[in-house]
Amino acid sequence: MPLWLILILIGVVLVVLGIATEIGMFLLWIGVVVLVISLVLALVNRSKT
Repeated sequence: MPLWLILILIGVVLVVLGIATEIGMFLLWIGVVVLVISLVLALVNRSKT
């Protein structure tokens, strides 16, 4: 499984947990950051090939 796909899955899980729990804002921001990093990695890998 590629790294960017794993990061996207982790980001989505953190966003969902962030919305569903009381520590929401913290987990929500971590999820957004992980999603952005994974999207950047996916774009970099796509441009290399």
